[in-house]
Amino acid sequence: MSEYVLELKGITKIFPGVKALNNVQFQLKPGEVHALMGENGAGKSTFIKVITGVHKAEEGEMFLNGQKVDFKGPKDAQAAGIAAVYQHPTSYPDLTVAENIFMGHEIVKNRMIQWKAMNAEANKLLKDLDADFDATAEMGTLSVAQQQMVEIAKAMSTNARIIILDEPTAALTRSESEKLYTLVDKLKADGVSIIFISHRFEDMYRLASRVTVFRDSQYIGTYDVDGITNADLIKAMVGREITELFPKPDVKPGKEMLRVENLSRMGYFKNVSFSVRAGEIIGLTGLVGAGRTEVVEAVCGITHPDSGKVYLENEEIHIKQPSDAMEKGIILLPEDRQKEGLIMSWGLGRNVTLPTISKYAKSGFNDEKTERDISKQLLEEVDTKAVDIFQPASSLSGGNQQKVVVAKALSQEMKVVIMDEPTKGVDVGAKSEIYAIMGDLAKKGYAIILISSEMPEILGMADRIIVMCNGRKTGELSREEATQERILELAMEKGTGKGAN
Repeated sequence: MSEYVLELKGITKIFPGVKALNNVQFQLKPGEVHALMGENGAGKSTFIKVITGVHKAEEGEMFLNGQKVDFKGPKDAQAAGIAAVYQHPTSYPDLTVAENIFMGHEIVKNRMIQWKAMNAEANKLLKDLDADFDATAEMGTLSVAQQQMVEIAKAMSTNARIIILDEPTAALTRSESEKLYTLVDKLKADGVSIIFISHRFEDMYRLASRVTVFRDSQYIGTYDVDGITNADLIKAMVGREITELFPKPDVKPGKEMLRVENLSRMGYFKNVSFSVRAGEIIGLTGLVGAGRTEVVEAVCGITHPDSGKVYLENEEIHIKQPSDAMEKGIILLPEDRQKEGLIMSWGLGRNVTLPTISKYAKSGFNDEKTERDISKQLLEEVDTKAVDIFQPASSLSGGNQQKVVVAKALSQEMKVVIMDEPTKGVDVGAKSEIYAIMGDLAKKGYAIILISSEMPEILGMADRIIVMCNGRKTGELSREEATQERILELAMEKGTGKGAN
């Protein structure tokens, strides 16, 4: 018997003009959770597609249980017991859970689909995963976490013994991530081998015994999780030491820019008050359902509060719609950059200048040269890595997409910048760059509100921290007062905290 259930040696994949994988290797042991980490563009996605038969490597060999294999396509990989669960579930929202699970390998007898048998088998799979929904539920009614559970059930329905989980926690809350961890533990106990791709160190430490790092399409090394430090892992991933992951500048706050007084919206939040000054970064944090995003959406005119007041530079303002907020200099960088922050099929330049397109109109025609020059300047200002301004936003990594969203904000007259989960789904190197941009904005005198679920991010970048729980502000902490334990106490309403409502 081979020591490895899956082994790849010297894998090279070439696209026109690009080596997407360059002589990489990987070994997966039976019943092992093996983390695969690296910056966006390191080659992880291409690697998955080689394993699952989507791409054929130009060089290298792959072995299953010591036997050399040569997949002609995804069906070969599926037949060999390999399945992938991607970050964005590839589901059919109008079909049932059972139909999604058995799509492409339906249970058929006498040329008739056996619906009853499929529902029963799907429910058995869901029960094994401790799902809180059944096979007849419509896929589109499920949460992202539940949809991922269906994708795992789909993999199990093909008798997969190797499952690749691609950024499964990127769109999950902390509690949903914990449920996924429990599910992975169960799969491991059942003898399933798992490749777990993630940007989050907590995923790796919680689940994996070993971690392999790719950088710039090359294999860097495989390490025991309990034998590598964060600093060494970061250096392996980005090729340099990030001595200060959170480059928080020392900025003396200026005048008050935004003040929110007793803002309430029935069913979402109640009597929330806070302020932010020029050059200051305040963190807004709390557990899922705390109401953080809902508060800033009310400030920006996306929704409307039932009561309370909003002041900008000490003058009360009434914002009826998002365009009003933008005109006054209050800019929201949304959590879902792909759906709400960018038009993915458009070029980078047009995305950047979209909010200010009227500036470049002359007699009904765009001054395209000026528009191009401005967008190029702004994209360079935030160090966006792209071929040119005509490149579609969909072709960029998550970190570079976030930089385009920032460049888009810079095209407008800003006073207050609200950044909602700005590093979600972004690798460690890009995170550091986004934090540096945030610090530069603070140095230029912008008031910044950082909404984040990541405790190190909040502790590392915020001058003051506002904690919310169940729609209420439960505390306000200075940078010196803030600790992870204190924030969690306030987020779970175990304390009232300084300045609590």
